[in-house]
Amino acid sequence: MSLTIEPKYTYWSIKKTKVLKMNALIILVSYHHKNTEKVAQVITKILGAEIKTPEQTNSESISNHDLIGFGSGVYFGKLHKDLLEFADKIPQVANKKAFIFSTSGRTGNMPKFHKQLKEKLQTKGFEVVSEFNCGAFDTYGLLKIGGGINKGRPNEEDLKQAEEFAQNLKKNILDATK
Repeated sequence: MSLTIEPKYTYWSIKKTKVLKMNALIILVSYHHKNTEKVAQVITKILGAEIKTPEQTNSESISNHDLIGFGSGVYFGKLHKDLLEFADKIPQVANKKAFIFSTSGRTGNMPKFHKQLKEKLQTKGFEVVSEFNCGAFDTYGLLKIGGGINKGRPNEEDLKQAEEFAQNLKKNILDATK
């Protein structure tokens, strides 16, 4: 079963999948304004996940978790290079579910933002079951000159969308185990 929900600025799709238990890890790269970390904290509360940086994560961390989230801000249309390089180093996996989430100054282009990481994860054997993106305060590069864009984001509405995303993810994964 596939469920697609399209709020006004955030897109995600959730596939029902089977895992033995909800044992989640979030691998996070969040710099500058800590926008993605704010979203990760909301997701963590719902999933009961542990948050680590790529530097804190090893193959044992991945093998000890059934669901792995990968989160980063978007920089010039791509996820942070540290997360992409980490994905290159991940060993092959079997029966691992993953989700990707991001924050960005420009919204509405999530499939493009996530494409490179999604392909890397699928090549490593992950099933990417869900994706999330929301707007965020952005002063990266030349945006700094004008004071940035999306001031105050992620805002309460963005974080509510992240919470709904995590609740749907958890529900669909747990329902699939019944």
